[in-house]
Amino acid sequence: MDVVRSILDFNAGRDPERLRMKFAKMRQSPFIFLRGTAHLFHAGVQRRGVLKNAPPAWCCGDMHLENFGSYKGDNRLAYFDLNDFDEAALAPAAWDPLRLLTSLWLAAQELHLDTAHTQRLCRALLDAYADALAVGKAYWLERETASGPVRELLDQVGLRKRADFLAKRCGAPTRAGRYRRLKIDGQRSLAASDVQKQQVAEFMQGFAKTQHDPQFFEVLDVARRIAGTGSLGLQRYVILVRGKGVADGQYLLDLKQILPSVLAPAGGCRQPEFGDTAQRLVAVQRRMQAVSMAFLHAVSLDGQPHVLRGLQANEDRLDLAALSEHGHALADSLVTMGRLMAWAQLRSSGRQGAATADELIDFGRRGGGEGKWRDRLVALSRATAEQAREDWVTYCRAFDQGAFDIVNHGS
Repeated sequence: MDVVRSILDFNAGRDPERLRMKFAKMRQSPFIFLRGTAHLFHAGVQRRGVLKNAPPAWCCGDMHLENFGSYKGDNRLAYFDLNDFDEAALAPAAWDPLRLLTSLWLAAQELHLDTAHTQRLCRALLDAYADALAVGKAYWLERETASGPVRELLDQVGLRKRADFLAKRCGAPTRAGRYRRLKIDGQRSLAASDVQKQQVAEFMQGFAKTQHDPQFFEVLDVARRIAGTGSLGLQRYVILVRGKGVADGQYLLDLKQILPSVLAPAGGCRQPEFGDTAQRLVAVQRRMQAVSMAFLHAVSLDGQPHVLRGLQANEDRLDLAALSEHGHALADSLVTMGRLMAWAQLRSSGRQGAATADELIDFGRRGGGEGKWRDRLVALSRATAEQAREDWVTYCRAFDQGAFDIVNHGS
């Protein structure tokens, strides 16, 4: 595969300013490169012809170490769960664990892990996943059911005040003390044009009419959002809305363009029909998460599928580098991630072509017995990580030679 051409073609047509940021981020490390090239990963696994014996399950499609975090659910409680479903699709159940293990191998250097330690952590993570499948019960993590680093993170989210979150993303309230404006800092947000602001405002006016409190969604400000890696360059906005009508009662919303899943054509499973890509994402997210994020809706902006949801703070993720320096904290967190993957698949089992819970239970039990797929999957993850490193080296060489100069390629 021509790695350079594939990346350029995949990202063609995106917002040049944010696409430059994406390409620069991908140059930083093989782990970030993996996050920005899910299409390469899935195409590579498809070419290997593996995972076919695993039962079909709903997968998030872009599984990696940064795809877990805490958030406020639509019931206003804080949860820790999978939190990115842009690539969600029906695929062999082992596909998500393989990508998560691959990301661990690629992040090992940043986490100061040697090969033997990484191998043990991969097996512990995969054992937690398979054993949770074998139990057959989907649990969830909130403050009362979590422990260790996850409990500490959820405690922080529960204590966070809206005023503090708004202060980080917005300027001070006006003299009257009623309104704020978004900060344009070049790190979290970029200025939106007048045309873009008007387009978003008109969309929100229509959306508000479908809600029980239309005034809540009155738009006060709009900016282009900078977030993530794989989706950088797609149409995405942060929206400041009136909320409760006072400065500290305002809300921040995230409006994000959604493309077709890159996992769907690679996974080899027949995909069910959804209205559009945003409806696919929202439907799968609601069935895989214990409780969905606040304000989660599939919508359309300028004829393109988008997802609207409450804006989540970037810091609401585990600091894995810090955890790697504190005994078993990293291992405990990875075990939690493995269980969360299993619970999400069990929760969505039997839906629109997915294997039943009994089939997933049997798959989990076979992992440690005669099938030995756990051993094979750990070995495969190391091989896919090596391939990603080779692709990253190729990318870095091309990047340094100017192959990803946005102007030259007219993106």
